Amino acid sequence: MSASMPDLTVPIGSVTLRNPVIPASGTFAASYGRVYDLGRLGGLVPKTLMPGYRPGHPPNRLTETGGGLLNAVGIPSDGVEAFLNETLPAYKGWGTPLIVSISADTAAGFAELVRTLEGQGVDAIELNLSCPNLEEGGRSFALDTAMTAEVVAACRDTALPLWAKLSPNAEDVAAIASAAVEAGADALIVANTLTGIAFRRDGRPALANVTGGLSGTPLKPVNLRCTYQVAQALPKVPVIGCGGIATLQDALDYMAAGASAVAVGSATFTRPLAMIHLIDAIATHCTTKGIAARDLTRRA
Repeated sequence: MSASMPDLTVPIGSVTLRNPVIPASGTFAASYGRVYDLGRLGGLVPKTLMPGYRPGHPPNRLTETGGGLLNAVGIPSDGVEAFLNETLPAYKGWGTPLIVSISADTAAGFAELVRTLEGQGVDAIELNLSCPNLEEGGRSFALDTAMTAEVVAACRDTALPLWAKLSPNAEDVAAIASAAVEAGADALIVANTLTGIAFRRDGRPALANVTGGLSGTPLKPVNLRCTYQVAQALPKVPVIGCGGIATLQDALDYMAAGASAVAVGSATFTRPLAMIHLIDAIATHCTTKGIAARDLTRRA
């Protein structure tokens, strides 16, 4: 490791990220490539792919609250064909791992998407488990150990690495994480947004969907706790921390909790270069300490 260029690579199972900073799914687009070299990121994560066309929730979809963001976008998607023909090509050729986030209303829907993505130059698949399960009354897959295991197991007949994205709304996130790993998940992303609500001055809900997902700074203590609990329960499983990450200290906190890498979302809305600045800060920190990025992670 050169004193001027520390080793920033971090292994997430069989996938080696260029550095420990990737986008959070749903908060990133290939158009950022007009602002900076996307190859500088640890990996690339397009917005979550759904099986068919999906318009998402009606506006208003986003509101600021308590120093963070509350969103009810509803995972809009143009479907598989548009993704393969238009979206995916824009993410290829940057020289950094490509992680495709997928979600569906049924376990079989998840599995079909995995099969579709095989042979498409994808390095890993993120299973976004926060989608409602239509076969179980609309309850989120990520809130139930059996439903989480069902999705992962349905998708496991693939050579592609599977990364399960968990929810901070789960009563026992470590139990959900364990169920995902036992069913075949190779890594865990901890975690998605926390369900919340906000009102306008006239007393009406600020979001058309009424409830939404809280992200940004207010989410960090919750997801940091989730990350710590999951890492303690599964010390040999790679964890990517997600939620309220904007600064070097935020990233270091997640790594102290056991994360090997971090996913940045809301911070890029106000600072498009947030991830680049964070990567530079981590590089400077590692140079000063004389360590590699993978040495930042603390495990029990």
